[in-house]
Amino acid sequence: MTSRDDATPAVETVGLGRRYGRRWALRECNLSLPAGHVIGLVGPNGAGKTTLLHILAGLLEPTVGLARVLGAAPRDLRTLPRIGFVAQDKPLYGRFTVNDMLRMGAWMNPSWDRSSAEARLTGLDIPLGQRCGSLSGGQRAQVALAVALGKQPGLLLLDEPVANLDPLARRQFLQVLLEHVAATGMTVVLSSHLLADLERACDYLVLLSASRVQLSATTDELLHQHRVLAGPAEKADSITRAHAVVQSSVTDRLANLLIRADGPIHDPDWSVRPASLEELVLAYMSEPLAGAAPALTLAGSAQEGSR
Repeated sequence: MTSRDDATPAVETVGLGRRYGRRWALRECNLSLPAGHVIGLVGPNGAGKTTLLHILAGLLEPTVGLARVLGAAPRDLRTLPRIGFVAQDKPLYGRFTVNDMLRMGAWMNPSWDRSSAEARLTGLDIPLGQRCGSLSGGQRAQVALAVALGKQPGLLLLDEPVANLDPLARRQFLQVLLEHVAATGMTVVLSSHLLADLERACDYLVLLSASRVQLSATTDELLHQHRVLAGPAEKADSITRAHAVVQSSVTDRLANLLIRADGPIHDPDWSVRPASLEELVLAYMSEPLAGAAPALTLAGSAQEGSR
């Protein structure tokens, strides 16, 4: 596995924001994302995910704040060759053959690994002589990924790369990605609405909501801290006093709560089970202010406290 400096965040942002006219697409974004992880980036449409990825890829300048990628500014000439990016529409030249795309990758990237890119595609039975415009959606996604990985990036940014693929093509795409991460220690930031795929692939999660960071933590930490409770409505106050309630549904008799547990729950009147990542993400997305609950560790607070 390629060595890396784990002490240096793969991505670091401080007060990052991007405005289009009077509308903020991203605001007050404070992140410190560790190297060597597959990081899921989630949030509703318009939350700022694509804007953040474009800033990190050096395609956009922020309106305020700063961003550092692999220890330097995204547009630093030393940094750009180490960043891979696959946009949602997986842009390939339709008249180019797959071989043409690989040759272009070699021409544009001094650290290009032709043999690995070619072996990856032939292993997936993708004809190197076929024009990109005639490939299936899954094949185009694999070619775009192979071109990005052939660059041998330290950081790979993926914007909804499997959104339009069938389940088999998604699984193949993620399998190739995870095999490369395991072999190289590359950091990946993967934006997706497909929460089941993120749960399988990602070990870190960033949730953007209303153009701000709402959560940023390892998936293990988030799943360990959150519980789903069902119990008598008249006892709901005892839970809300002791724990941070992310989302609640209370009728005359029954209360259903998703909480960030501050210790064990021993009351036998309550059924308690772990929250799934999908339940957790959907709860926070539907409650944009939940991340500001006093018992929650705000994304970016650890970073700010260490400065």
